[in-house]
Order: sequence, then C-alpha cells, then structure tokens
Amino acid sequence: MTDAIVVGGGVIGLTTAVTLAERGLRVRVWSRDPVGATTSAVAGALWWPYRIEPAERVGAWSLETLAVYEQLAAGPGATGVRLVAGVHGGGRFAALGAWAAELKGAVEVAEGLRVTLPLLDMPVHLAWLERRLVAAGGAVELRAAAGFEEAAAQSPVVVNCTGLAARELVPDAGMRPVRGQLVVVENPGIEEWFARADPASATTTYFFPQPDGLVLGGTAEADDERRAPDPRTAREIVARCARIRPEIAGARVLGHRVGLRPAREAGVRIGTAPLPGGGLLVHNYGHGGAGVTVAWGCARAAAALVG
Repeated sequence: MTDAIVVGGGVIGLTTAVTLAERGLRVRVWSRDPVGATTSAVAGALWWPYRIEPAERVGAWSLETLAVYEQLAAGPGATGVRLVAGVHGGGRFAALGAWAAELKGAVEVAEGLRVTLPLLDMPVHLAWLERRLVAAGGAVELRAAAGFEEAAAQSPVVVNCTGLAARELVPDAGMRPVRGQLVVVENPGIEEWFARADPASATTTYFFPQPDGLVLGGTAEADDERRAPDPRTAREIVARCARIRPEIAGARVLGHRVGLRPAREAGVRIGTAPLPGGGLLVHNYGHGGAGVTVAWGCARAAAALVG
C-alpha cells in the first residue's frame, strides 16, 4: 500500500517526498528521468530568491529552507551543501524584501551585498535526498506519468511536483520555460561566488566555485526551449565573468549545461484539487529559478495539505 505518490523527481519532488515519508507516510516518487538527469541537477544552486513569485510568501519559504541548509552544511561531503561567502553585485537591502534583514552577517559594500550563503552541489544533494527518502521507507521509480489519474489508481494522495511538465499534465497554460545556459571551467583559484542579475536583459553574470569546477552563467531566456548549448552564448558568458575576474578568461572549459526553469505567470502553486475515486491531488510547482531556495518551505506547505 502507498499513502502518497509524488510525481516529479527534482529537488522539489524529492524534498516533498522526504518530508512526507518522515511524517510516517509510505511514499513513492515517480520520476521521468534519473534523479541526476533532472533540471535540478543542472542548477548553479546558490540560495537566493530569484525569478519567483508570489513575493508575499517567498520570503518565508526561503528563510525556512535557509535554516535547513545551514544545518546540512555541517556535512558538505554527504549533503552537497556548503556555506560560501560572496557578493551580489549591486545588491542593496532597500531593494530586497523583508526576508533580507534575516541574513546573518550580510553587509553592504561598494560592489553590492556581501553575504555567506548556501551553495549546493546538486548531483550530490539530489543523491543525498534520495538516500534520505529510502532510509525513511520511500522509493524512487523511473516512471513517466501520462496523467495524475494513473497515479491516483495506486494511491489516495498524488503530489504534483512536475515543474515545467505541469504545462501539459495539469494542464497549466501559465507555465513558461526560462532557458538557463552555464559553462563549467577549471577553477583558477576562485573561492568566493559572485552574482549579478540584469533585469533589463536575458543575461545574468555569476560564478560559483563547485567541487567539479567553476560554474559560470548565465542566461534567463523566456519561452526559449533550446536544450543544446549555444557556442556564442557560451563565449559571452565567459567574457562577462572574466570582466569581474580576469583569470577566468584563460580557464579550460570542462563542459556546458542547459536547463529550463519552470516559471509560472501566477507564481508558485501550492493547493489541492480532487481526483477521480475520491483521491486528493496536491500541487507544488512553478518555482521558476528558485526551486532550491524554497524547497523545504514549499515541501512543508504542501505536506500540510496532505494531512
């Protein structure tokens, strides 16, 4: 017997499944792709509320998740979570929500907002979440759902954590892909992260020191579903990052990544709907570019609806 099936094996789906399983429910995750091949695995994964609504709820979800990551950072080798110092270029407290006042040790400097934040190695973190789920009695199945009714035939509760696929499965016409392209280079000795968003364009500039290299970004191209890396875009990303740290210009390129952020015009959807046969459908999708940032807050909000 299964108490709940979570459809979607990215960071939102796995975190929600862990939350339910550790509350005593028998949980299975249906993931279309292996956990390490989901959109979440591509993420640069710095904790920060980026491209996500609704603003009145995001702050609380983000801070709740931040508190979890600060605990997980005690074992970075296992959890993939580290606390790393860096600068948000141009950042000022006055331009941020009330949540920013809760950031420990954050200070305004000439370049922006200097702060120590969680930086996640996503392949390691996703594998850790899967192990934690299994330890709580849950399981991940490699299975694509044609619809939620299919899962409802096997469980009284179905949790929709399908990200961009919710566009077809719900269906939700408000879901929009926002393409993000990254470049991974050999780290020339950079130990701190940097991030700066340009709200007037489809580009961002950031570099995150990860165990497997320095991750450079990025782009935020709405309604662009190209999954192949664009060589010109890659060169532009390296050039932008090198204007901040010139040593990046000569770093050897190790690889390229592309992911489609699951943005939703009305913001994150957490709510319920009935399913045939008296089943309950719980929605938890539409997290845009901040799934990692709100994962635990949203998982707990969704779990509360399960009862």
